Amino acid sequence: MNITKILFVEPPRNYWFVMGEYLPPPTSLLILAAYVERELPDIEIEVLDCQGGKIGWDSLSKYIESNAPSIVLTSGFTCNAYTCARTSEITKTVDKDIITITGGIHFSSVPEESLIDFPEIDYIIRGEGEVTLVELIKTLKSEKNIGRVKGISFRHKGKIIHTPPRPLIKNLDILPYPAYHLVEDHLKHYHFSMMAGKNTRYMVLEGARGCDYRCTFCTQWKHWGGVWRTKSIKRIAGEIEFLNETYGGVFLWFTDDHFKFSLRGKALYKELRHSKCKKDIMLFLQARTDDVAKHPDLVTKLREVGTYWIMCGVESDAEATLKEFKKGTKTKDAYATMKILKDNDVFSHAMFVIGAKRDTHESIERLRQFSIDLEPDFSIYTALTPFPGTIYYENAKKNGWIEDTNYANYDMAHAVMPTETLTRKEVQNELWKCYQEFYGSYRRNIAGIFSKNKLKRTLYRHMAGQHVLTKFRRLI
Repeated sequence: MNITKILFVEPPRNYWFVMGEYLPPPTSLLILAAYVERELPDIEIEVLDCQGGKIGWDSLSKYIESNAPSIVLTSGFTCNAYTCARTSEITKTVDKDIITITGGIHFSSVPEESLIDFPEIDYIIRGEGEVTLVELIKTLKSEKNIGRVKGISFRHKGKIIHTPPRPLIKNLDILPYPAYHLVEDHLKHYHFSMMAGKNTRYMVLEGARGCDYRCTFCTQWKHWGGVWRTKSIKRIAGEIEFLNETYGGVFLWFTDDHFKFSLRGKALYKELRHSKCKKDIMLFLQARTDDVAKHPDLVTKLREVGTYWIMCGVESDAEATLKEFKKGTKTKDAYATMKILKDNDVFSHAMFVIGAKRDTHESIERLRQFSIDLEPDFSIYTALTPFPGTIYYENAKKNGWIEDTNYANYDMAHAVMPTETLTRKEVQNELWKCYQEFYGSYRRNIAGIFSKNKLKRTLYRHMAGQHVLTKFRRLI
């Protein structure tokens, strides 16, 4: 098969209104594209960011037709599964001979279902994609046995074939920097208004993959094989400097689900403390409350080298719920973490989950009060969502708990399951009340809008302007 051009597509989609107005770069595609570009230099690589280019579905069809790629590849989370399928469908409408490939956590979790529901998809890459994609392309070019490529799912003679999983990459440092040069025309548009302002360039940084914890509602640890792998500190610091100095990246979001202060905090501080970019960057980290609570000294050090924002999954005030989620943290960790972040002038972002099977009006009211008592700078409340690939999904599916099977609603803002005592509509209403009590407070809004902390001022002014409470109310 003659393969001359690969088009990576970030489809038209609506982003999560809870986070206000923002435009992220298509990081997963940029990471994949960079690897393919290096390994297969004879093939033309292009990334089409429909969001950055304001390209709708009709324009996407025309673009594919005029550019005639050999392969179209896309990827997405569960709530974006239909947009990925639609991209493949449009591709096949333009030219049925174009190979369509999808990947990412959702399609890796339900490949059989996806190939049945979406006949327009030719191949699904399961799990880690770089090596698998390159091997698949080489095999298609040479017209050898596709069944020998590990980590893919496809149809063959009326049957769906799942090849054995591919081993994980042992050394993540072998991966090139994301191919931001392929979306250079859009760089000025990437921003996160609520977090850093519309004129601050927003880029995404991957320092590690996976997690060695087993939270029942989380897709990440299973997708990455239940292990945590990090790039070297020199590689991470080098990429931070590269994004800042080459592309002007300022607000840099670490995608790592678990930063691990104990293993990387001190070393990253040492690597960045003499860096020129440390005064120009704003690092966003995701961390566990027990990790932050144990290492207040490392929070202090990382604040000195540009860490302005830390997000923590607090989840619940109830120890029984934390145990059900297999979270492995305690409520005391949450209190300690919020104090440590406040003492170090690090913006504190707390995540909470409602809608566990035993949740009641009373238990959710206790969680609301707990979240207010914690005094984070920013709270995000989510409805427990049974994402395919999670332990919770398997339990919910087996027990018939799932009432809404429309994946477009699997965005943690829509309630898709009832609890033992609450209807789905009541869970939705409780979610709105969480936001209403936290952000509907006149005193808290005034304090936020006029806060000395620039990030807090930006966030509260943006939340008011985006009418987030009104949008949640409309979901009820």
